Amino acid sequence: MTKYLIIALGGAAGSMLRFWAAGQVGERWGIRFPYGTLAINVSASFLIGLIMTLLAERAHFDPFWGYLLVIGFLGGYSTFSSFTYETFRVFEDGEFLIAALNIVFSVGAGLAAVWAGVITGRSLA
Repeated sequence: MTKYLIIALGGAAGSMLRFWAAGQVGERWGIRFPYGTLAINVSASFLIGLIMTLLAERAHFDPFWGYLLVIGFLGGYSTFSSFTYETFRVFEDGEFLIAALNIVFSVGAGLAAVWAGVITGRSLA
């Protein structure tokens, strides 16, 4: 039961941060292109690369951190479902270039961010 509570607390924190951060990015850069979701997905990709590398390469890590940070926090923070819905809506509105750019930037930057997180994690481990 304890691990479910830990996951729930992490998920709540991640969801609240996602809502706040996406709103901040949207206010600053506008909402025509889903910059907020892109920023969340790229930062979540970096964080999962970093955290999973640190957890996997440290022989004595407490599983608590995986439950709290990866399953809970990043599960609540990551917005892949928002990414796919927003891309669909933009595509449906006839904005094919913006939809394609969102796919390319989200996937490309996400992969680059995971790689950067892994590299960063390895340098810290």
